[in-house]
Amino acid sequence: MTATERPAAPQSTPTRPLGDRARDHLWLHFAQHASFADSDIPVIVRGEGTHVYDDRGKRYFDGLAGLFAVQVGHGREELAQAAAEQTRRLAYFPLWSHAHPSAVELAERIAVQAPGDLNRVFFTSGGGEAVETAWKLAKQYFKKTGKPNKHKVISRSLAYHGTSQGALSITGIPGAKQDFEPLVPSAIKVPNTNFYRAPEHADDYQAFGRWAADQIAAAIEMEGPDTVAAVFLEPLQNTGGCFPPPPGYWQRVREICDAYDVLLVSDEVICAFGRLGYDFGAQRYGYQPDIITVAKGLTSGYAPLGAMIADERLMQPFLADGSSFAHGSTYGGHPVSCAVAMANLDIVESEDLYGHVRANEQAFRATLDKLLDLPIVGDVRGQGYFYGIELVKDKATKETFSADEAERVLRGFVSPALFDNGLYCRSDDRAEPVIQLCPPLISTQQDFDEMEQILRSVLTDAWTKL
Repeated sequence: MTATERPAAPQSTPTRPLGDRARDHLWLHFAQHASFADSDIPVIVRGEGTHVYDDRGKRYFDGLAGLFAVQVGHGREELAQAAAEQTRRLAYFPLWSHAHPSAVELAERIAVQAPGDLNRVFFTSGGGEAVETAWKLAKQYFKKTGKPNKHKVISRSLAYHGTSQGALSITGIPGAKQDFEPLVPSAIKVPNTNFYRAPEHADDYQAFGRWAADQIAAAIEMEGPDTVAAVFLEPLQNTGGCFPPPPGYWQRVREICDAYDVLLVSDEVICAFGRLGYDFGAQRYGYQPDIITVAKGLTSGYAPLGAMIADERLMQPFLADGSSFAHGSTYGGHPVSCAVAMANLDIVESEDLYGHVRANEQAFRATLDKLLDLPIVGDVRGQGYFYGIELVKDKATKETFSADEAERVLRGFVSPALFDNGLYCRSDDRAEPVIQLCPPLISTQQDFDEMEQILRSVLTDAWTKL
């Protein structure tokens, strides 16, 4: 075939298995397609409660809530009905100098739930776009208030904040960024709160937290306080395997941001709407952000929607005549997505899912802690319904795997074996090898036991393969 010739158009083949057709035409996200060269791509066709089913009828426990999203579980007819009713009434209209009822009602509801004076809700299509929006707002806000040089942002090592060029710049995972460089400049990284591998104060959790927070102040001083606009942090950091904040960490971060006139952005795309047992992670840990970014759990993943929730004072410069925040998107605040979000929050409230998480999180933790008797399990960490299990080669020294061992054992065995045994979750080695668990908020002890039993079986076998 010459450079000017085009391949023949693919033919529709509805009788072939879906996984086979997916391999030929569907470009998966974050996937190594070579691993499917000799096998079909798994196809999930339906969900019910805490489980999903593939096209062959096999059942899997959804240990990742889809992608940290499905708070109320799968198959909720109430959410399907909300989408259908809104579609019949008004299927689509943008929020460009107009409003529609479902966006107005949802914005009001979120503002009431949000802590402090976070009264302004800017809707987006998802979480990465919400992060992008927050950085753009920080830049324009300081330009409008006479501090045009404040444009830089600080975030933590290994933290994930999105895939767009701005959000990816804020992201602190080197491997996720290298193929897309150069990125947006002026994104600075500071240490995270991984106490299991703490380089400082390894015997004093609170002192370690103070040290980690103070690195933000040091970075601001290094860059110049008149150049730093915002600090982006997750309440409980996801990538690396669920790093909880040490006592006093968030209070010290708030002090630092106030001292240097820097906006504190709480990236709660994962943590908001119950993942930690509260509306927002900021409420669990007792700090007041200037901006909160959300998505995922807002609709339980039933429709795409995100939001930036901003303090009232950040809106004030945009209320002057002729002023606007020159940012938006076609589907941000989509009427159907907003209606689904309202119905989703109704379920969360009527079933007291926040209270359910708080009442059961210790049982979840205790069940996962049983795995610490395995030689391959070094640490179990997290809070709420959000945990990471770090795998090690040597528990005494915390030695991790070589690149070859990680490829062979983690990706080559653990990930497929967990799925084959009926547990959908994430095995992640972008930092240390970690299994992440983030089940639907409706999960109970029976579900915890199912996860633990599958993990125990697979990790026991994995140890023999080192």
